[in-house]
Amino acid sequence: MRPNKYLERKKGTGTLQGTYDTASKQLSYTVNYSGLSGNATAAHFHGPADTGKTAGVVVPVQGSVASPVKGSTTLTDAQAADLMAGKWYFNIHTEANKPGEIRGQVTK
Repeated sequence: MRPNKYLERKKGTGTLQGTYDTASKQLSYTVNYSGLSGNATAAHFHGPADTGKTAGVVVPVQGSVASPVKGSTTLTDAQAADLMAGKWYFNIHTEANKPGEIRGQVTK
C-alpha cells in the first residue's frame, strides 16, 4: 500500500505566537514546529485569505526556517488590516511537500 500524502502531512504540528504593535506597525513572531517529513525549506505568511483558501506570500521568513523560527517585520496599513481581520496564514514547506506541509490561520 502506498502512503497517503495527506495523512503524512497531518503528523506535523506547530504553533505561532506573535505580537503586533499598532504604533510602530511592527509584527514580531516565533514559530515552533515538529513532526515534519523532513527539514523545512521555506516558511512565510500568506494573505489575504479566509480559512482553507490560498493566497500569495505577503511576508517571507528571512534567514533560517529551522524551529524555532523567529522574526519581525513592519507592516503596511493594508497588511495590518488583513492580519487583524484573520486573513493571514503561516505556511511551512518541505522538500516532500513543496506547496506546504503544515499551515495555520493566524488569529488573535
